[in-house]
Amino acid sequence: MSQHTLPDDLSTGTDYETLAQRFRPIFAEIAQTALQRERERKLPYEPINWLKQAGFGAVRVPKQYGGAGASLPQLFQLLVELATADSNLPQALRGHFAFVEDRLNAPASPEREVWFKRFVAGEIVGNAWTEIGEVAVGEVITRVSRQGDKLLLNGRKFYSTGSIFADWIDVYAQVDGTNQDVIAAIRTSDPGVTQSDDWDGFGQRTTGSGSTVFANVTVEAENLIDFASRFKYQTAFYQLVLLAVLAGIGKAVERDVAQHVRDRKRVFSTGNASSVSQDAQIQQVVGEISALAYAAEATAIRAAHPAQRAYEARFGNDAARERQANIDAELESGKAQIVVSELVLRASTQLFNALGASSARAELLLDRHWRNARTVASHNPLIYKARIAGDWAINGTEPPYVWQIGRGKA
Repeated sequence: MSQHTLPDDLSTGTDYETLAQRFRPIFAEIAQTALQRERERKLPYEPINWLKQAGFGAVRVPKQYGGAGASLPQLFQLLVELATADSNLPQALRGHFAFVEDRLNAPASPEREVWFKRFVAGEIVGNAWTEIGEVAVGEVITRVSRQGDKLLLNGRKFYSTGSIFADWIDVYAQVDGTNQDVIAAIRTSDPGVTQSDDWDGFGQRTTGSGSTVFANVTVEAENLIDFASRFKYQTAFYQLVLLAVLAGIGKAVERDVAQHVRDRKRVFSTGNASSVSQDAQIQQVVGEISALAYAAEATAIRAAHPAQRAYEARFGNDAARERQANIDAELESGKAQIVVSELVLRASTQLFNALGASSARAELLLDRHWRNARTVASHNPLIYKARIAGDWAINGTEPPYVWQIGRGKA
């Protein structure tokens, strides 16, 4: 293979409008029921099933294997549209699309084709990586051990986002004896898997981000994956999903504030017109929100391009190009996080400047946009992303590609 020759079965893009039209009726149905789910804290089993049946989980699978062959910018554009309908859903699917991406980056093999077939058939994957309790940074209590001729998984995880809706779980663990870091892919229906909807955050309340317990769960040898082989831009990918969620929240704020201003009948005597929709200052506020949402979406999609380059460079026989693409993917997703978080949080606060005190009524749930944005923006602390970006700009220090959370040294 020459330096610039790529395999024919990569997912390098498709016609976006044709692809999006497949799912927009489902997005519209999801939007119609989103407030009810928020009000009742009802998990979106049915909407996730609609997406599964429509092949949403296979949009990144190459066309040769029955998928849509979408590029990463196209995937994240779709996730922005989905997040505009309900910001919980793309986050619930975050682990799935990351596992799909890992299989896309894996060498061609019969095992990889089996996973592609599963994705095309509608099967989705959740994730369970974060240890529960006061574990030290880098400590992994979840273990894979050999007992006789079986491999068994034992442990407890939190932030198991989306796993409660999934057919499989991508579990981060270590192998007893060697302490090798691995991914164990296990079925949610396997004996010994217990899932709980115990996420109690004030935002993103229906992402299914609770805890999971694994008690002597059998792991098939072909579903034990060396973590060292994991795709290199994985942390950038996880952040890009959250950027799409934030951008979708921004667009939802724009949609809702325009609708409430359009419908509002009461005016203030200190205002500028006999109707709120004709008040120049209110129009200015809505226009500013629209601009914030536009900038957030544009930044989120722009930040996805280096990840696509990293994916293609993986197969391009050019180590230097691949390394630079991975650096760019990490840095650009991090810098975008800093900016997009601020834009969307500002938009979700400005919303109330365009409306009266009645907009704070609980039944309207307009506060959900700020709560959701604040929760998403708290993932992967952006203050550290700013430091990493600054260290690169000043010193050329390559960003870290994997990080962990846990108890620090006393």
